[in-house]
Amino acid sequence: MMAQLQKSAQSQLKQYLGENLDTPTRKESTAQPFPNREPIKHLLIGSPKAVSSTIHYLQVIGYASVGDWSPLLPTANPGEVMSILSRQILRQ
Repeated sequence: MMAQLQKSAQSQLKQYLGENLDTPTRKESTAQPFPNREPIKHLLIGSPKAVSSTIHYLQVIGYASVGDWSPLLPTANPGEVMSILSRQILRQ
């Protein structure tokens, strides 16, 4: 069941991101946008445990590596952190 769920999630990712899942990491320059691709940013905000577990889950389903996310940064709210991921998605 879990393998089927993961396969379905990866199929949806290919549809969302396009066949080529290689995207620049935050360390690479994004000054030259890819044709037919558009930048998008994901922002996770919550407890350190919730943000970290979500980042790890997104790696398990093949969406983004843990290293693609920014470090956990504190927000103005006590006990709350945030992390951001920038991606290039296929423009439909």
